[in-house]
Amino acid sequence: MNRFLIAIVLMVTTIAHITITNGQSLPALKLMACEGKAQGTYYIVKYLSADTTSLQGSIDSIFAVIDQSLSLYKPGSAINRFNETGQVQMDEHMKAVVQQALFTYKATGGLFDITVKRLVYLWGFGVTRPSFKGVPPADSIRQALSYTGSRYLRVKENQLYTLKKGVQIDCNGIAQGYTVDVLGAFLASRGIDNYLVDVGGELCAKGHNHQHKVWSVGIERPSPGDTAYEPVQGLVRLPGKGIATSGNYRRFFDQGRTRFAHTIHPLTGVALHNNIISVTVIAKDCFTADAFDNPLILMGVDKGIAFVEQHPEYGLQAMYIYRDVEGTIRENFSKGFKQYMEF
Repeated sequence: MNRFLIAIVLMVTTIAHITITNGQSLPALKLMACEGKAQGTYYIVKYLSADTTSLQGSIDSIFAVIDQSLSLYKPGSAINRFNETGQVQMDEHMKAVVQQALFTYKATGGLFDITVKRLVYLWGFGVTRPSFKGVPPADSIRQALSYTGSRYLRVKENQLYTLKKGVQIDCNGIAQGYTVDVLGAFLASRGIDNYLVDVGGELCAKGHNHQHKVWSVGIERPSPGDTAYEPVQGLVRLPGKGIATSGNYRRFFDQGRTRFAHTIHPLTGVALHNNIISVTVIAKDCFTADAFDNPLILMGVDKGIAFVEQHPEYGLQAMYIYRDVEGTIRENFSKGFKQYMEF
């Protein structure tokens, strides 16, 4: 999934503040930051704490544990064992991700499907690259499609298995959103009430920043030439919410006049090639936002916004950036999205 549309609003100072309650002075809260590389991207964790002991080691350990479960790059990971044998005993992380994936598969009529691994690799967006470049042959797409469908997956207690030999899964379309929330839960367990977690552009936030304001992030949009990015005139506030983005301008290839992005339609087997540049989704948590951003970009602007508004039970809001028939970049929002915008 393309994860780089959301640009964190960087804090340039580490200002401490003191809160006074009933005449008593509480410990000064300082802006702390941990950052690094993980899951094939960057991460930044910012939080306010009276304890200035770094949490870097604990955060890196969380990434390591989740990678051992869900990383296709990690030899011997649980997901790789499943893809090799067709069954695996899931740990808590894999089980949570698979359950959310199966829920989203049903909710979107199959537009979110973790069994797209063969298709992802066929189109050249996997861990290994195919021997050819460009649009795969139609017979190869049909063959990969025959192994695609979460209807082939079964969960029995902690066991995941497939009904069809050769079905493989790729959880990259949801794992980063899950990781964001796990990191947020870790911070909360340490008594931290104010934080912002960003993993490759998927974010969650709670409380406020060191300026006593709700955490905000900026949204980028491609320039007309697709070679630079210019911010939308506003910020998105995240009052205890998660936000995720799917887009077509970071991982793609052009063939003729058509741009094929890394998001694969699990029902047709074809890589995304519509006029949508990105969709940004706000939800109750990043896990949910990340699960629905791919299906929403595949639906298109009108159907996607209709889906959001017809299913309030999912708690989604969406913003689309797209090109109209004349090539002009435009935005469209679900009705509830604008409440988070600061113009």
